[in-house]
Parts: sequence; structure tokens; C-alpha cells
Amino acid sequence: MSVEELTRPCRVAASQESRGGASRGGAAGAPPWRGGAVRFWKVVHCARCLREACRMYQFGGISSRIHKDRLKTEGLGTKEQTVKFLNQDFELLRQECIESGRLFEDPCFPAEPPSLGFKELAPHSSKTRGVKWIRPMELMADPQFIVAGATRTDICQGALGDCWLLAAIASLTLNENLLSRVVPHGQSFKDNYAGIFHFQFWHFGEWVDVVIDDRLPVKDGELVFVHSAEGTEFWSALLEKAYAKINGSYEALSGGSTTEGFEDFTGGVSEMYELRRAPKDLYGIIAKALARGSLLGCSIDITSAFDMEAVTFKKLVKGHAYSVTGLTQVNYQGRMEKLIRIRNPWGQVEWTGAWSDNSSEWNRIDPSEREKMCCRREDGEFWMSFQEFLRQFSRLEICNLTPDALSKDTLSFWNTVKFEGSWRRGSTAGGCRNHPNTFWINPQFKMTLLEEDDDPEDNDVACTFLVALMQKDRRRYRRQGQDMHTIGFAIYEFKGCQGVHLKKEFFLKNPSCARSETFINLREVSTRLRLPPGEYLVVPSTFEPNKEADFILRVFTEKMAESQKTPPNFYSLQNILKKRSILSDPDKDLKTDGFSLESCRGMVNLMDVSFQTLNIVLSRCLTLFIPQGIFREFDIDKSGSMSSYEMRLALESAGFKLNNKLNQVLVARFAENNSIDFDNFVCCLVKLESMFKVFKELEKNGSGVAEMNITEWLCMTMYG
Repeated sequence: MSVEELTRPCRVAASQESRGGASRGGAAGAPPWRGGAVRFWKVVHCARCLREACRMYQFGGISSRIHKDRLKTEGLGTKEQTVKFLNQDFELLRQECIESGRLFEDPCFPAEPPSLGFKELAPHSSKTRGVKWIRPMELMADPQFIVAGATRTDICQGALGDCWLLAAIASLTLNENLLSRVVPHGQSFKDNYAGIFHFQFWHFGEWVDVVIDDRLPVKDGELVFVHSAEGTEFWSALLEKAYAKINGSYEALSGGSTTEGFEDFTGGVSEMYELRRAPKDLYGIIAKALARGSLLGCSIDITSAFDMEAVTFKKLVKGHAYSVTGLTQVNYQGRMEKLIRIRNPWGQVEWTGAWSDNSSEWNRIDPSEREKMCCRREDGEFWMSFQEFLRQFSRLEICNLTPDALSKDTLSFWNTVKFEGSWRRGSTAGGCRNHPNTFWINPQFKMTLLEEDDDPEDNDVACTFLVALMQKDRRRYRRQGQDMHTIGFAIYEFKGCQGVHLKKEFFLKNPSCARSETFINLREVSTRLRLPPGEYLVVPSTFEPNKEADFILRVFTEKMAESQKTPPNFYSLQNILKKRSILSDPDKDLKTDGFSLESCRGMVNLMDVSFQTLNIVLSRCLTLFIPQGIFREFDIDKSGSMSSYEMRLALESAGFKLNNKLNQVLVARFAENNSIDFDNFVCCLVKLESMFKVFKELEKNGSGVAEMNITEWLCMTMYG
């Protein structure tokens, strides 16, 4: 093994931005924000503290894990049982509107300037000046949702740089089954119209139902953004609005990769081909992909910002996302000519070279074929020879569908495994292999490739699989000036014990056996790979250390495989809290040396943050919210400890009203020599908060009864 192999640097691609006995009542005079995980922290120093408290409340305990596992087991997040985005139920909201005789107005994505954008589309900007939110019923006499089925001509780009999204929508119209998953049936401006519509997207691992009202941005009497060619159909404009809502604003959709839209409409996995290095069988790959209903897009690279949407002399647009909509062969001058059909989502500006709408080549093929191919309409769609396509375009993107999206008679499909994880500064954001001192702290996922491919023409013993790493929710951060991180992954051969998080020494001594082609600032990086059967470790990372984000990692295999997440490295919370000197000098009267292991374990269970993020989140949280205010208030004799009577009053002040029996149990559990010191008081608060939260999560419809199976009971008591 050479030094070069061990120290080989990661490559970064060019920027792709253009692509009973107790109650839970609050004490008299308790602050109104008290609740959940922050109920017992009495002193809030500032608005920032309050925001942090509210954020921490989002973390559940072991009960949350049980609850989420139950829901997933029952199918929540599948296409058959979608997650209601922001808890908005389409059927209930529509029925309420119909009964009340009013049209729906969405409070979660209001018809106000911030929903448009934050920079170029910011409130009071030149592009948004004069924009009004108008319903289709107010815009014209007889608006239609869909006329004679959705077609590619229903999608014409407006004043938003989301051609990547529109190219994906155009491809979606070629597959009725896929379209019906995204655009549910039964919606119109006639039957049961209430100004409310809904659409469904695959959103970072689960299917989500997004509700919107039908107030659309209009300027000078025209829709500002996507519209149909005829101007009377509104399904595409409403779909774009729903997608803008789930991403935070319309402007958040500006710039992207077609594969992003492909995946959010199908839950599939995408591949990218550089056409300068196209495989010999690419025509067959495209034909098979189209036959299976896969979504395809293509684009021409730009060399500078001046090239963006520049039109070539043959009317192709650089840096612009096109969709691939067809493939065929025709008899041309005694030989078979391979042709490919492309569509510009603008609905205009078409290729003017060979096989364009009005080119002479069409006069030399059978008229019936020419008529069937509908080649002479100015609709943004055009044919070109396949060889010309390889010369003119730079990149092809294909979204392969998952088994649930394929037809029942499909003979082959991918097996899918999904992991979820996060990168957090100082604990799991180690950066790429160029940073050997921290690379090892990244999350690690183990997979076992069990079966080799059965291709009779391939003599290699290898398993084909595809790794796709996707960073979550980055578009929503654009409003704060953030965007996509530069991400990638490395794969290592590893034979060893299950559940081991490998340390720095392993990565210094062992080179990766596969990796993503580049690190790049796209939402998802994916690579098709072939490795011999065996055990492997996948290590996803950002290019630079200390970049924070959540992610999902998907592995698609042609054959069956096993997988597991290795436990992340856990910095001792107890040691970190001591090092951070959480208690200031004036707190020395509390007579504590720092938080006990019992307190730390209670905090882990209460917050349910992943171990890799715990030291960051909790140390920050505890810095802001130490409950010493309550302790001092009820340590009446200022002895540095409380009596059982004082402890009872302190618990009531923190919001816990307990009966005599429970108070006796708490004293027996947490008192030492009939007194409760600060450490034990914290531990008691955390324990109470955790147990109330467990019961609340498992309680059946406010009945006062919680049910759990043996596994849930063991998990809860083990963690508790």
C-alpha cells in the first residue's frame, strides 16, 4: 500500500448552484411558555433562551422513539399513509370550509410577500412590486384543474429560475401512475370546490401530503410563475405552489438539478451520466429507462456566469434543464436513424438543427411516421439525432423508480436500504478524508453485500449497488444566507464485530475501496458501484469539517444485502459539562461538583438527541437553563440542600403536582440522609419530566391508560 493511496485527497467538483395520582398542572404564576422538556427550567434570560427552550422541546424521550416506531410499523410515511405536512388534513379542512361557506386561506403559507422570497423576490423588490394573490375563479370565468389529462404543454416557465423542477414535472406527465401519486384525483374548481387543493411529495424518506389554498401570484393579470400554454389549466401552477410551500418560499426553488424534482415526485434514486464519457450502451439504457417509466433530464454545462441561459446559434439554452420525453428509430435513406425527443420547459425556443421541426430530414421518411411523431409544433419539444444529442448536451440524469412505483409485471428492480443521520460541529462533522484527525468521527454505516450479479456475460464476481447521499432541508436555509453543503462519501472494506465505530487508526492504515466521484454542492450525490461480496463501511461526510446538516443515506442493490448503523462516538456528557464550567462562581453555594452520571443519563433519555449531537445541544441548553433559580428559592435555610418538604414545594413550583405516595417515592429515591442536594434535584426533575412525557405519548386518547408491548416496556425501563 502506497503513501499516495492513503493520503489521496478528495476532489471537489465545480459549483453546481445553477442546478391517576398525579397531575401535570403548572404552578400558580408559572410562565406561559412552560411545557414539555423545558418545564422545569424557571429562569429564561432572554428571547434567545426562549427560542432555544422551544427548540429543545422538539426532542422527545424514549416514548417518542416508541411512538415513531409504531407509526412507521403501521405504514406512516408510505404512499398509502402519507404524513400530513404541518398537521394539515386536507379532507377535514375542505369539509370545514364547505360547511362554513368560506374559501380556504392557508395560515401556514399565507398570501403575503415573504412566501414569494427573500432576496430577488423579497418584499418591496422590483420583481414583486405589483404582485397580487388571486384565485383562478377570480382570474377567469371557467378555470380548469386538468383538461383531458395532464400534458407536457401544461408546464410553461414563468419568472422563476426553476426550469429544473418544470423539466421533472414534464417528465412526470408521461407516466399516469406516477402523476396520480403526486396529483391526487378528485380535485376541481367545480365539485366540492372550497379554494383548497393538495399534492403529495416524497420528502427525505417519507411521503408527505401538502395542503395549499389556490391564491396564486399574479401581475398585470398574468400568473407570475408556471402556467399552462392555454392559460386555462391550473394544476401545474398549484403543484409549483405546494412545492414552494414545503421548501419555504417560491424563491427557494430557484436553481437546482432535475434529479431533485425527479426524486421528490417518485421516491426514486437518480444517476448522472457525463455524455462526453457516455457508456456504449447508453441508448439501450435510455430506452429501458423510458419503458420502465423512469424520469430523464439533460442539460448543457456553462463555463461562466455569462453563459447562464445563453442561447446557441442552433437555439439550445446553456445551463438550462430539459426533459427527455421519447426515443425512437426511423428508416432514413436506407438505414435506421436513432432519434431522441427533448422538451424545453419554456414551451418555446427549440433546436433548429437536423431533425428539428422544420428541417428537411422529415421529408425523407414515411409520412405516417412523421405524423405519428408530431414533429411540427412550436411547443418547446423537438427531435434530434442521438449522436447530435451526445455532442450538444453535457449531462443526462435518470431517476430509477423504487419497487412501489413500478408496475407489477416489472421483472427487475432495486432493493433499498435507508439510513438517517446528521453532522454536528465538534462531534460528527469530521469532514472528508483530507482531514484524518477528524474524519473518523463522521457517522458510519455498515452493509454486507451477499449475492453477486447474475449477468451471464460478466465474468467478474461482483455486486452492483448504488449509494445515494442526500442532505436535508437545505433550500429552507437560503433565507438565512445558507445553501447546499459540499458532500460525498467513502467506502471501506471492513471485517469485524457488529456495532463498532472505527477510530482514527483504521482510516490511517486502510485506503477506501470505493468513493463518490466528487464532493459537490448538490442536494444528493450518487454513484453506481461494483464490489465483491463482503462487509463494507460507508462513511458520508461534508468536504470541510464542522458543517452541520441532517442527511439520509440510501443504498440500492440489485441483490439482497444486509445493513446496520454503527453506534456513533459518544463524548462523555458528564466530562463535557464539567469542562464547560456550567456553574458560575456565585453558584458555589449549591455545593455541587457537577452533574452526576444519573443526571446525565436522564437528560439523554429526556431529550432523545442522538449521541453524536448530545454534547453540543445539551451543553448549550444547560448553559442557558440551569434550574438553580428554583433550587435557591426553596432552599430556605440556604444550606445547599433541601428537605423533603422544601423539595415538594420546589416540584410544585416547577409544575409537578404529586400526591403523598409519589412524593414519598421521590424522597426515597433521590434523598441522601434526608436531604436533597442540587445534583439529585436536577436528576429528579429530569426523571419526572421524562416519565410524564412517556405516559403522554403512549396514552390512548386522553383515557388515563397507556398500553405497551413487552419490547416497548423493556426499552423504556432500560433507558429510564
